[in-house]
Amino acid sequence: MTRRRTVLMLLAVLLALSPFVTAYGARAGEARPFAEDAFAAAQAAGRPIVVEVTAPWCPICRAQKPILAKLDEDRRFKDLVLFEIDFDTQKALMRRFGARQQSTLIAFKGSKEVGRSVGETQPEWIESLVEKAL
Repeated sequence: MTRRRTVLMLLAVLLALSPFVTAYGARAGEARPFAEDAFAAAQAAGRPIVVEVTAPWCPICRAQKPILAKLDEDRRFKDLVLFEIDFDTQKALMRRFGARQQSTLIAFKGSKEVGRSVGETQPEWIESLVEKAL
């Protein structure tokens, strides 16, 4: 009986935590499509956030992705939440964030925008932008 209660209790805890897992994704720093509820939850939690405006055909965007992936491996950025906005299909979101072109990176510290970069491919400059969100 005790084992059954323990299993049920663990299940209840996992279900209670599931909105946080789906809001942030499985891993901090891993890029995910922009979702309003996840973005709002990350802002409310004061998390460092980077919004990446990207396009699959963009060579600069392709150059930025491995740089952001490498930063993800750095312990300093373990809490980073990275959202992607598709340049070709999400024009309303681009207007909302004031992004005019692909390869735009927008850094937030909680709900406050702390930096922005367009067309940057220098790893140290992108790292500097992401550090502003910490």
